[in-house]
Amino acid sequence: MDLPARVIIFCPTLELKNKPGRLMAVSSNGFYEIWLDFAERNHTVLVPVAGTALVFAEPNPHSQPIPEIER
Repeated sequence: MDLPARVIIFCPTLELKNKPGRLMAVSSNGFYEIWLDFAERNHTVLVPVAGTALVFAEPNPHSQPIPEIER
């Protein structure tokens, strides 16, 4: 994973839903360091890894089919 990376953030704790940002670092203390734009200014936000979902904006370069799971 190359950082920084463009991501879409879902974090109910901060009421962020489908918010674009830039992932700068992943802390060993359990936080993502993300740069977000608020009120036309850029801010650093620390969001907890637990309870936060990130979707990388760039697709995977070599997409391979997901193997079938036997049920």
